[in-house]
This record gives sequence, C-alpha cells and structure tokens, in this order.
Amino acid sequence: MLLKEICTPDVVQCTPETTALALARLMRERHVGDVVVVEDAQGDRTPIGVVTDRDIVVEVLGRERDPAKISAREIMRKPVVIARTTEDAAQAIERMRAHGVRRIPVMDEQGKLSGIVCLDDLLKLLAADAGALADIISREQDRERRIRR
Repeated sequence: MLLKEICTPDVVQCTPETTALALARLMRERHVGDVVVVEDAQGDRTPIGVVTDRDIVVEVLGRERDPAKISAREIMRKPVVIARTTEDAAQAIERMRAHGVRRIPVMDEQGKLSGIVCLDDLLKLLAADAGALADIISREQDRERRIRR
C-alpha cells in the first residue's frame, strides 16, 4: 500500500524557534507524541527535524533544563528521515528500521509536507493484512469441508 493512502495528513508542525514548553503544550492540545519542525510553516513546509515527547523528557527534563528556554532546534532529531507519498509501506518500514525511528514525515511530489507515517499506522496495516490472510485460511478450510463431504 502506498504511503499516501495510510499517512496522517494533519501534521502538527512548528518552527525551530518554538520552545520545548510550547511543544509540550502543543502535543497535549493535539494529542500527539511528535511535532515536525519546518523552516517555513507558511511556505513550502520542508521538514528539518522532528521532536518527540521522549526528546522533551530526555533532553530537557532529564537534564534539568528550562523548557521555556530550550528551542526545538536544540532538541530536534536531525537529519530528518523522510518518505515520499509514492513509496510503498514496506519501503517506509525498511527506512524506519535502518534509521531507528518510529515516525517519518511524508513528502508529496512537489517536495511539500503531505503527512506523517508512524509505527502505529504500519502495525495497524500489517495486522489487517494478517487478519485477511487468516480469513483466507478459514474460508479455504470451510470450502474444502463443504466440497469433500
């Protein structure tokens, strides 16, 4: 399945100057665990990094730094690992594995931020596929029972 079919299109984003405190509030308000950092939030929205709730806990709180004084630029993960809307989910899984990330911003054909795909999205897809395969086995067994009485 192509990423454009499974990615979450409503990406929460911020600028590099956004504070960790503002990021935490944004994550709480939008019920997300990550924010994509873009250089120009109104323009082309090219991702330059990603900040996760874990980044805030480990890099800010865990180091006893003031979240009102730490910017997204200081704690974002970079370089950002991206995917394209035209890529298959298997390609995204491999990229996530290779880079050790759970979330990947998805870019459209024009190079603009189109969505985000996370491990949870891919697990749901794989679980649905596994369920469909199990259903095939059950139906095949039922069919054989009816035919070979």
